[in-house]
Amino acid sequence: MKTETNPIQHEEVNSEQSRFTQREVYLTMAGVLLVMLLASLDQTIVSTAMPRIIADLQGFDRYTWVTTAYMLTSTVTVPIYGKLSDLLGRKGIFIFGVVIFLIGSALSGASASMNLLIAFRAFQGIGAGALMPIAIAIVGDLFTPRERGRWQGVTGAVFGLSSIVGPLVGGSLTEYASWRWVFYVNIPIGIAALLVLIFLMPSLRGRAGKISIDYIGATLLIIGTVPLLLGFTWAGTQFPWLSAPIIGLFALTIIALTAFVFYEAFLERRGGQPIIEPSLFKTSIFSVSTIVTVVYGMGLFGSIFFIPLFVQGVIATSITSSGLILTPLMLTSVAGSVVSGQLVSRFGRYKVLAILGMVITICGMLLLLRLDIHSTNNDVLLAMLIMGLGMGTGMSLYTLIVQNALPTKIGQATSALTFFRSIGGTIALAAMGSVMNDTYLTTFYRVLSPQVKQAVPSKGLARFNDPQALLSPDALDQIRASFAAQGAQGLHLFQQIVAAMKMALSLAIHNVFVLSTCIMFVGLITLFFLKEIELRGKAPAQQAGDVTRASARAEVR
Repeated sequence: MKTETNPIQHEEVNSEQSRFTQREVYLTMAGVLLVMLLASLDQTIVSTAMPRIIADLQGFDRYTWVTTAYMLTSTVTVPIYGKLSDLLGRKGIFIFGVVIFLIGSALSGASASMNLLIAFRAFQGIGAGALMPIAIAIVGDLFTPRERGRWQGVTGAVFGLSSIVGPLVGGSLTEYASWRWVFYVNIPIGIAALLVLIFLMPSLRGRAGKISIDYIGATLLIIGTVPLLLGFTWAGTQFPWLSAPIIGLFALTIIALTAFVFYEAFLERRGGQPIIEPSLFKTSIFSVSTIVTVVYGMGLFGSIFFIPLFVQGVIATSITSSGLILTPLMLTSVAGSVVSGQLVSRFGRYKVLAILGMVITICGMLLLLRLDIHSTNNDVLLAMLIMGLGMGTGMSLYTLIVQNALPTKIGQATSALTFFRSIGGTIALAAMGSVMNDTYLTTFYRVLSPQVKQAVPSKGLARFNDPQALLSPDALDQIRASFAAQGAQGLHLFQQIVAAMKMALSLAIHNVFVLSTCIMFVGLITLFFLKEIELRGKAPAQQAGDVTRASARAEVR
């Protein structure tokens, strides 16, 4: 049986890490953390300003495309940037991504129409695809796996900070300045990061020898991924699931991705440099980590997306920014990441922590299953606190695990995890959105009393086919006023309809949580197949012997 690691590779990587001075390491990390903050802030700030943007640019019918265009380009470019950074070095690719992102930010802020904004957001996404995966890969270049664990808390704190500050900054800029500043605010942060990276970051060299770019593989990956994301984004909303456009998109995806896999395998056999090397999946640690990462993207992110909808729609909590609802989850996630990082750095073991993190996450999701129409904010808060702790404890480990197993392919492996997690999250949101919509409509008309159905014409009831009305106090007040014109009986009918909406929405989101929990149980079972190799972190000469012994133990298992 093949071992999972190569001691010579580990010595080369440790030698590469030891050539950086402490000053270079800390200054580079300052730039990397600024870029991480830039990427994570952009996601939370823009969503807060979207209502004002569509009102100003008159583009309600293209509302989702502002996010969809950004998501498409940023997702499909992730594995391409990761591979290029392995081949050509991190610094140039990283700086290129930041520059494209900043140009896209400036153009988005200056947009004069909705179509221009969508186009510039797509351009901005081309740069965004390089930011997070290469930032994480640079951490892998600068530190041994044990040392990386100590930085988990710092990088986790960046995400926690952005989730709290982003909605507040976005709301303030939109209200007191202009929505254009939610894009312009990226520029000073990005310029500060660029100055650090250009003048102070060491050159993280790429692969020696002849370099060849896999243009065909990149093209096939884009042709396969874009229709996949569009299909799951549009299915059940723009078009029925079994409509010709959706089936056509999925058919194109299957053809292109099948061709991509065969071409990448062919290229690797010939000694080429494919975007995603199929041999990566022969390493069981990478395969298991990828599956669990996809599970987290599907189960966890899918459920988190619907928590604000439950709090505002069912519990009827009025919150200025829905992003603040998730603040407790983000805070415990940071805490879990800090503790997990310290433990993995101290003991050099990750499997127990990975399983523990998944178990804690599932416990939090089981608490979500208890939520119903009678639940309170405290019930949701308890579930989020536990989910966040589990998410922080386990989820941040997989990049470290894969980088430890594949030390010479850090960029490619890191970007592959990011890519598959994004795909998993997109698929889950589409599937769960379809489950929620179907359940809501069926339940709403089932729980309505015969008296209401008889008193209110079907056209009038159709206004409540979308639970969106529960999230807009102004819209709900207008509907209430129309019923109030009929007197006390009209108000009574209105109250019955709203109660039916809340009950239907509660059950619909409950079904989403059930699906999410089942997916997470799949991840827990998968984790028991994760092999463990002690994390590197000692002197190179001593490390080679340790890696050999650890690999032998993993092989026996």
